[in-house]
Amino acid sequence: MIDVVYFAWVRERIGLPREKVETTASTVAELVDELKGREERYEMAFADLASLRVALDQELSSFDAPLAGVREVAFFPPMTGG
Repeated sequence: MIDVVYFAWVRERIGLPREKVETTASTVAELVDELKGREERYEMAFADLASLRVALDQELSSFDAPLAGVREVAFFPPMTGG
């Protein structure tokens, strides 16, 4: 079981701030594929992975990163400086 957290417009499209997900995925990309297969709102949220960032246990990561031992996956748009 992994905690999946959504921020900004990702949260708006999915309609949830976070959820617990039972997954067989071994990488972030596989988890995204599983989520996209759930419903259209997930498909919309993950339609353009180039516009998303991912953090594993609060550390910036990549979509090909392994999920072994990970407790939390967070998806969010790129941060802008200011």
